[in-house]
Amino acid sequence: MAVDFSGKLVVAISSRALFDLEESNAVYEAEGVEAYCRYQIEHEEDTLAPGVAFPLVRKLLALNGDGADHPGVEVILLSRNSADTGLRIFNSIQHHGLAIQRAAFTNGETPYRYIAAFDADLFLSARPDDVRGALDAGVAAAAILPSMPNADDGRELRIAFDGDAVLFSDEAERVFRKDGLDAFETSEANAARVPLEGGPFRRFLAALYRIQSAYPAELAPIRTALVTARGAPSHERVIRTLRAWNIRIDEALFLGGADKGPFLRAFAADIYFDDQQGHCDSARQHVATGHVPHGVANEAAKAS
Repeated sequence: MAVDFSGKLVVAISSRALFDLEESNAVYEAEGVEAYCRYQIEHEEDTLAPGVAFPLVRKLLALNGDGADHPGVEVILLSRNSADTGLRIFNSIQHHGLAIQRAAFTNGETPYRYIAAFDADLFLSARPDDVRGALDAGVAAAAILPSMPNADDGRELRIAFDGDAVLFSDEAERVFRKDGLDAFETSEANAARVPLEGGPFRRFLAALYRIQSAYPAELAPIRTALVTARGAPSHERVIRTLRAWNIRIDEALFLGGADKGPFLRAFAADIYFDDQQGHCDSARQHVATGHVPHGVANEAAKAS
C-alpha cells in the first residue's frame, strides 16, 4: 500500500540536529571520512545523547498518540551518513523510543533533494549549506545553532517565529534597509490593509494550525508566537496579514527593537526561527534556535 503524506505535518531532520554528534564530527574534521566511518561502526551500540532539536521532535511525535482527529505528524531522518554509519543513528532512535521509520542516508551527498519527495513542511539541519538549498527549493528550513534548549518537559509544544523574511516576505525589511526606520514605518502604515506576501515558513505555520484546529483553542497542545522587532504603527499590517491568511497566532510580541532573548525564555519556546544572526545569537542563550538564511539580511553571506 502506498504511503500518503498529504495533510500531515512532515518534518525532515538531520542526524546532527536530532542527536549530539559533536564528538563524531570532531573525528571527521580531524581525521577524515574513513576514520569517521570506523568510529561510528565501532560505537554503533553506544547510544547518542539528545541534540538541540530532540525535545522538539519528541513533542511533535507525541501529537500522534493523543487520540485527536488531526492528520498527524511524520518525522523523516535526512542524513549525510551512509547506511552503514547510520546504523548508530537508528539504534539511538530506537533506544529513545522515537517513532521515526523513514530515512534517507546519502553517503556524503546533500540530502535536501529528497525533501520534496517526502513532501516535507520543514527541514532542520546543522549544515547551513543544506538549509540554503532547501530554502532555494521553496521549503521552510533552518540551521540549528548550538543553543540552550527549553528545560520545560511538559506536553505543550511551543514554537516562536520572527516575522519579516520568516513568516512573511522580506519586502518590508528591504524598505527598512534601503531607506531607514521612518520610511519603513510610513510604508507599512500606508500598506496596513495590504497583506504581506508569505515567507518561507508560511506553509509550516499553516500545517501547525491544521493540527491546532483539531482541538478547542484552550486545549490545543501547540502554542505559537510571533516575536518581532516591529512595533506600532507597523504592527497593523502583520495582524491583518494573518487574518487574511485565516491562521491564528496565539501570542504576538511587538518588541520595537528590544532584545528578543528574555521574551523567548518567558514564552518557553521549544524552538525559535529568525533570519537575522544577531537575534539568533540572543535567542540561543535561552531557547533552541534555528537560523533562517533567507532574505535581504543574508544576501551578502549567500553571495560570499
